[in-house]
Amino acid sequence: MNHQIKKYKLFIYNSISALIILFTSTVKGQDLEPRAYANLPKGTNVLALGYGYNKGNVLSDPSLPIKDFKINTQIFAINYIHSFSLANKLARVQVSVPMADMQGKLILNGEQVTGSRTGFADMRIRFGVNLTGSPALDRKNFLQYQQKAIFGVSLVTSVPIGKYYPDKKINLGANRWGFKPEIGISKRFKHVYAEAYVGTWFYTNNNDYFNGNELKQKPTISFQAHASYYFKNQMWVGFNTNWYKVGEVSINGVDTDETQKDWRVGATFSVPITKTQALRLQYHTGIYADLGLNYDSLTLAYQYVFF
Repeated sequence: MNHQIKKYKLFIYNSISALIILFTSTVKGQDLEPRAYANLPKGTNVLALGYGYNKGNVLSDPSLPIKDFKINTQIFAINYIHSFSLANKLARVQVSVPMADMQGKLILNGEQVTGSRTGFADMRIRFGVNLTGSPALDRKNFLQYQQKAIFGVSLVTSVPIGKYYPDKKINLGANRWGFKPEIGISKRFKHVYAEAYVGTWFYTNNNDYFNGNELKQKPTISFQAHASYYFKNQMWVGFNTNWYKVGEVSINGVDTDETQKDWRVGATFSVPITKTQALRLQYHTGIYADLGLNYDSLTLAYQYVFF
């Protein structure tokens, strides 16, 4: 009996501990989100606080590549996740609210120009449903279920609450809505979880871009894959990779004729500190980047799970 309880707690912890998706990057499309379709009991709540540090050429809006532009960004984020039953399917909603402090410099006409931005960045809301492989089960029945291959769908919404100056090109907020429909597949192989997601960002227009201009952008394609290994002591490590292609931008109907492609890799490490609390560390860096859009990112998160 004690063995079953221990196994139950371990299984639930392993399912939950990978859920936190921090706002580690202000670049849309560069998500690295392991276990976004993880199996877990309905009625699960997760609260997380995170700190992220980005260094390199990274902007709040990927449609505005500026070469030789270096930024140091600190991000503080609060995340909340709730799982529930929707037509007997496991569903979850996640809200992420980040605050950022951005310090940057670039060379303009042979002179160094510096600047800073501090305030809220754009909020993200993720709503997802696992269509197969993980029905909505309460905690009592969760242990008996043998997880199969999971197929799920999600919609990620970027809400433009971030600080925005219409007379500046560089901002914490994008001043437009973003919507990313996504499909994901997840499969467990004993201690290893393998996952792959593909999605596309669609954007509304920014009608107040840089002194009243109109900015339009074509959809951005994003693909990510993850492999995570779980230890008996409830720790887990993961390898993460992401590829994306940013859609072409037009200003007042004139195409910029520039697109961006990027390939990033990273690693995630999670360790428990109590039965309901854990720390998670994630690092990712660029392997290939167009137009100088390249940076390193390090994130530390604390999470608390309750029912």
